[in-house]
Amino acid sequence: MSDRTAEAPRARLPLVDPFHRAITYLRVSVTDRCDFRCVYCMAEDMTFLPKRDLLTLEELDRVCTVFIERGVRKLRITGGEPLVRRDIMTLFESLSRHLRSGALDELTVTTNGSQLARYAEDLVRHGVRRVNVSLDTLDPEKFRKITRWGDLAKVLKGIDAAQGAGLRVKINAVALKGTNEDEIETLMTWAHGRGMDLTLIEVMPLGEIETHRADQFLPLSAVRARLQERYTLEDLDERTGGPARYVRVMETGGKLGFITPLTHNFCESCNRVRLTCTGQLFMCLGQEDAADLRTPLRLSEGNERLEQAIEEAISRKPRGHDFVIDRRRNRPAVSRHMSVTGG
Repeated sequence: MSDRTAEAPRARLPLVDPFHRAITYLRVSVTDRCDFRCVYCMAEDMTFLPKRDLLTLEELDRVCTVFIERGVRKLRITGGEPLVRRDIMTLFESLSRHLRSGALDELTVTTNGSQLARYAEDLVRHGVRRVNVSLDTLDPEKFRKITRWGDLAKVLKGIDAAQGAGLRVKINAVALKGTNEDEIETLMTWAHGRGMDLTLIEVMPLGEIETHRADQFLPLSAVRARLQERYTLEDLDERTGGPARYVRVMETGGKLGFITPLTHNFCESCNRVRLTCTGQLFMCLGQEDAADLRTPLRLSEGNERLEQAIEEAISRKPRGHDFVIDRRRNRPAVSRHMSVTGG
């Protein structure tokens, strides 16, 4: 008897963690590879995973579909750089059926922008309505220094293409002490002038890198205090399903977000889990505990074992993370790189 034949009907209840938080948001890393080597994210000489370890696009679709059937309403595709994965548009095309059926509210993507000029129109055709672009500086020389391999002109061309195709663009910028802290106002006024929100992110202690993160860390409380000397910041109650807390900058009319995992964590309302490109499900970005979904996924054509593994994983979701920067030793709070987990 096949595994599928043996399966009994199952009640498809929403996924709820031990702290009564419904899991409605899944972030999916489709690759650990990237065409940049940002100094806060990766080591310059990275060793990437062998292809056999990665979930196929069909397997990624299958896992996402199970999560959607269990109550996930928002799906974010991440990497690495997701748009460098071969044939990635076939995954967007397949997942778009859940938008058409109404089972999914939003399909979106976080990208470094390098491939947007190529894919912006395809993304719109497959139901994507907004994208997050990681961009830490508007200075070409500084951009090259931060990304090691990146070309600012190519990213700006990608943003132009995204807006031209009708995508709403939000800019994400990691605040880096001594690198871009003097440029945050410039980034903000540039983004708001183009109708784009800006979200600032504290550097996170994930993965071994060459630089000491204590030297990179810039508390956003200090950034906000400095901005308030010149701008009027009005707190907003709205949430986008992510960890950012937003203000309206009255002088520009735009929104400014703050993601502060170190100075003020965002765990109390966390509705998110993260799937890696190898099928590991992380219930918390700042914890090492993970569940293997690849094995049950590949054991049978049916989804009984996969759903059981997901349910068991959600039952272990912690209340919050334990991020801290070790100032005495250059040791990350979590050993895996952000590019593996999914940004």
